[in-house]
Amino acid sequence: MDTVHFCYPADVATSRSAQEAHQPERRRRPRGVVRDGLVAAGLELARTGGPDAVVLREATRIVGVVPNAAYRHFAGRDELLAAVCTAAMGELADRMAAAVARVRGRYGDAGAARRRLRAIGIEYLRFAHEEPGLFATAFALPQQHAYGAPAGGTGRDRSPLDQLRSALDELADAGVLDPQRRDGIEYPIWAAVHGLAVLAGQGPLRDVPEATRQRLDELTLDFIDEALA
Repeated sequence: MDTVHFCYPADVATSRSAQEAHQPERRRRPRGVVRDGLVAAGLELARTGGPDAVVLREATRIVGVVPNAAYRHFAGRDELLAAVCTAAMGELADRMAAAVARVRGRYGDAGAARRRLRAIGIEYLRFAHEEPGLFATAFALPQQHAYGAPAGGTGRDRSPLDQLRSALDELADAGVLDPQRRDGIEYPIWAAVHGLAVLAGQGPLRDVPEATRQRLDELTLDFIDEALA
């Protein structure tokens, strides 16, 4: 005859405790950690697929949270894209700032000031070429960034445009740029560099040979340098 084993309530409780002891503890992630993780995930999606690839559900999958968790931090996909847009612009700004920092020479030295302006242009074009997805995402929402003149004409932040402004201010202080031509000149200079980045990125010049693209970069920066003299 088969032996029948009975499981009493105390035995059940002990068995469950033993099983739970071997299971990994699930802890609630801090709110900021999840939000930052979603933005970081969105940034990587943008890096490979541009702004259209930034999707809430895919970002939550990468972070490892349930899809509904995203809505505790973002009202919808547009809010996540806006945050990723800001982060992409931040990466561009960081690379530009690093390029400027590598230029040696005291502030106000004419040669150093010219080299710093050129470093800004080179890094802007390099970022557009090496990170086309992030470059497109950075400018995917036209109203996400402030492009007007800084308050009082003296404000500064880490944005690429304000880094350009700082370089032009130094050129004026160094006597390279006529102070009377300084006001607003950042916009046509930015237009020249950004226009080439778009033309050589997804525009009609996207299939030119690498040597030709580099030559176009040099010609554009030479043109700006000569225009400021």
